[in-house]
Amino acid sequence: MGQPKHTTTSGIEIKEVYCRAKPMTELPGQFPFTRGIQNDMYRGRLWTMRQYAGFSTAEESNKRYHYLLGQGTMGLSVAFDLPTQIGYDSDHEMAEGEVGKVGVAIDSLKDMEILFGGIDLQKVTTSMTINATAPILLAMYIALAKKQGADLSQISGTIQNDILKEYAARGTYIYPPKASMRLITDVFEFCSKEVPKWNTISISGYHIREAGSTAVQELAFTLANGKSYLKAAIDKGLDINVFAKRLSFFFNCHNNFFEEVAKFRAARRMWAFIAKELGASDPAAQKLRFHTQTGGSTLTAQQPMNNIIRVTTQALAAVLGGTQSLHTNGYDEALSLPTEAAAKIALRTQQIIAFESGVTDTVDPLAGSYFVETLTDEIESAAWKYIETIDVMGGSVNAIESGYIQKEIAEAAYQYQTDLENNERILVGVNKYTDQEGIHPEVFRVDDSIRQLQADKLTMLKAERDPGAVLNSLTGLTAAVRSGDNTMPYILAAVESYATLGEIADTFRKEFGEY
Repeated sequence: MGQPKHTTTSGIEIKEVYCRAKPMTELPGQFPFTRGIQNDMYRGRLWTMRQYAGFSTAEESNKRYHYLLGQGTMGLSVAFDLPTQIGYDSDHEMAEGEVGKVGVAIDSLKDMEILFGGIDLQKVTTSMTINATAPILLAMYIALAKKQGADLSQISGTIQNDILKEYAARGTYIYPPKASMRLITDVFEFCSKEVPKWNTISISGYHIREAGSTAVQELAFTLANGKSYLKAAIDKGLDINVFAKRLSFFFNCHNNFFEEVAKFRAARRMWAFIAKELGASDPAAQKLRFHTQTGGSTLTAQQPMNNIIRVTTQALAAVLGGTQSLHTNGYDEALSLPTEAAAKIALRTQQIIAFESGVTDTVDPLAGSYFVETLTDEIESAAWKYIETIDVMGGSVNAIESGYIQKEIAEAAYQYQTDLENNERILVGVNKYTDQEGIHPEVFRVDDSIRQLQADKLTMLKAERDPGAVLNSLTGLTAAVRSGDNTMPYILAAVESYATLGEIADTFRKEFGEY
């Protein structure tokens, strides 16, 4: 007892010594992209250093964005509060106690204008972690870009827009699965014509991992969901060689260093074959591009400064695994939203890896490692078994509706917790090397008065806007839902009339129902 298991978190046995790897014939930038999607990787361009931020009001979040951009952040990642995520305005009774707490409250285009005040949307890339209401928030962003006079063909960023993992692991869904899939493919179709540089979905393993899955399950369930999105878009008549270029992925990175590196390498290879099998012949449509965030669930409230080391090793694994974009968590996030000091250390962690460590000087520096190559193969093999099981069930939607994916994640989470409690896995500061008294850092608090501020802004907005224009836009949206037309132009029209997020979401609720 007390000795670490010689297995990965996915239960793959780790041998004492690895003496042979398969001959290396693959090259970076070439199918199946195991070694990276570009032939020069970070020698040509570093990953985008993102910092995830959003809290309280749009005004307060805007201040944090300007601070992060001033510190060298290359892209913004927006966190939205829970009411925004599930389609309620801040003055709705269901929003009480949650406004501005886990992200920023966005009720209308007016809030979006404040959120990005003084920021040129053509000069930043923005990632928005939003799913059920993703089409509405994207429409607000596009409407703001139009107001700034931006060339829509040049604005770039990502919306998560991955509803399947919400049903499986996270829970911020609104509508039934098939209705949600329609909205997602509407976004694919609209953006391919109107905002061609926008990544229309970030297929997320992050929240699957946060719910307790293993690395193999995170990989398998994420790619299975991606396969379902490809098929849904193909069924809608979209060209896989066009829309698949704008898909991206969002992975977690946990503490088992080599398992994480191997997971990322296996992901690229597996996705290349999945896309090719479904008809993608353009190499750009076969490439798996991904953002990584360090593991929120790996952060401990006990001895929180230890989290700086955890985040550093996770960030290094993501870079050695070939990520295109990276967010590093603040050391205090097990206690609260990150303070400015913690956010700065998290960003500096990435900058030190990029400019001081030397790991960016050559492409895929761990290639040919006996251990890494073997582990890449073993993770891939284990993930294919899950995907084959899901395929037999008829795909991810059926696997989720039957409870299969949720059950697998729950069992993995239970096993991990049992291992911790039995000291079969060590968590420093938690079940070994504990202190009676820990460090108590400053924590970030969001004031409960935020809800009233947002409610007052909504009252003012409704008094100033043209009620006839709002009614007409929402009526048009209802008609589009019923006729089967693409809903995005109608959502955009509603946003531009200053219809609120809740009013637009309620229009869909009336037509689709709630799940």
